[in-house]
Amino acid sequence: MRLPDILKKIEASRNDMTADVTAMIRMPAIGPLNGGKGEGHRADKVTEFLKDFDSVERVDVKDMHDPSVMRPNILAKKNGSGKGTVWIISHLDTVLPGDLDEWKTPPYEPTVKDGRIYGLGTEDNGQAIISSIYAAKFFELGKLTKRSIGLAIVADEETTSAMGIEHLINAGFFGPDDVFVVPDWGVPGGTMVEVAEKHLVWIKFAIEGKQTHGSTPQKGLNAFRVSAKMLVDVLDKLEKKYPVSDPLFRPPASTVEPTKSIATVGNVNTIPGYHEFWLDIRLLPRYDPDDLIAYAKELGAEWEKRTGAKITVSADQRTRSGRPSDTECPEFRALFDSISSVIGKGPEVVGVGGGTCANFFRLAGYNAYVWQTGGGSLHQPNEYCELDNLVSDAKVFATLFHKLCV
Repeated sequence: MRLPDILKKIEASRNDMTADVTAMIRMPAIGPLNGGKGEGHRADKVTEFLKDFDSVERVDVKDMHDPSVMRPNILAKKNGSGKGTVWIISHLDTVLPGDLDEWKTPPYEPTVKDGRIYGLGTEDNGQAIISSIYAAKFFELGKLTKRSIGLAIVADEETTSAMGIEHLINAGFFGPDDVFVVPDWGVPGGTMVEVAEKHLVWIKFAIEGKQTHGSTPQKGLNAFRVSAKMLVDVLDKLEKKYPVSDPLFRPPASTVEPTKSIATVGNVNTIPGYHEFWLDIRLLPRYDPDDLIAYAKELGAEWEKRTGAKITVSADQRTRSGRPSDTECPEFRALFDSISSVIGKGPEVVGVGGGTCANFFRLAGYNAYVWQTGGGSLHQPNEYCELDNLVSDAKVFATLFHKLCV
C-alpha cells in the first residue's frame, strides 16, 4: 500500500467521483424542521458506494419534530491493528434551495460544466462525502497496522445535530484514541484549517399587535412597524455590547445578522397584527451566550413597554463553543503535513463563525479539525464543487490515513 499508488488511483477516479456526486445530489436531503422528508434516500444511495469496508453500520434516529421520519447516520470502517480510528466526518443533509429563480440549473439535477458540478449540496457537504469515500477506497483490508480508517456520514447537521453527530457522541461510538477531521468549511486553495468556533445562538422575536384595516391604523397596532423599529435598535445595541475582536477568528468580531422573517398579511390594505423575525448570532467564546439571551429579553421587555405590543423573545438554538483544538499534538502535525504535501503550502490556523460537527467533539473533550478546499458557494444559489477540489481533498485525506493508519 504505497501512498503514491493510492494517489494515482484517486486521480484516475475523477470520472467515477463525478458520477457519484451527481447520483447523490439527485436525492433531496432536507430535514422535517425545514419542510423536507429527511436524508433517507440519499443515505441509501451513499451506502451503495461503501464497498469493501470491514463494517458499514446504519444508526437511524427518530426525528424529534416528525416521529414518522428516521434520520440516518452511516459509520463505515476499515479496521487497523492499533488503538483508535481516524474519522472523516461529513453530513448528508442540506439547507433549502432558496429562490429557485436564482438557480441557473435545477438544484436537484446536477450539471457538470467548466470543471464544476452544480447542484444543491455539492459543496456542502457532497464534496466531503465523496472525497472521504475515495480517500479510503484504495486501502486494502487487513493491511492497516496502526489506527483504523473511519467515515461518519451523518444527519441533521444543518439544524440541531441532535439526531446526528451529537447522538453518536452521546451513544459512545467514538473513543479517546480517535482522530477527527471535519471537511465542512474551507477556503480556495485549502490554505486554512479551523481549530475553534464561536458560540452559535438563534434568537426569535415574536411581536403581537392588533390587526385592523389599512385606512384606520389608529384602531390597531402594527406589529410589522414595531418589529422594524425594534430590529434596528436591537442590532445597534447588541453590536455595541459585544464589540471585542479576536484575530484568530474569521471574521474577527462577533456577528449579529437578521435572517428569517415570516410573512405578515396577504393583502396591502391590512395592518398586520403579528410578526416574527430571527437573529443569527455568532458570539466570540469570551462572551457568555446565556448573558446575550438575557440581554435580548431585556430589550424585548423595553420595547413592549414602549409600544404596548406583546413581545416574546426566545432562543431557538444555543450551541456553546468548545475549547480550541490542540495544534501541538502529533495528529494535528500529521494533518498539517498531509495538507502541505498535496497543496504545496502549510495551512493557516484560524477560528470561524461556527456551526460544524467539530464543535460537538470539542465540547466532549476531543480535538477536531475542520478542513477542506472550499469554493465559497455553500448556502447560495448555483452551489457547486470544483472537480479539482474533490480530487485533491481525497488525496489529502488518503495521505493522512497513510500517516496514521499504515
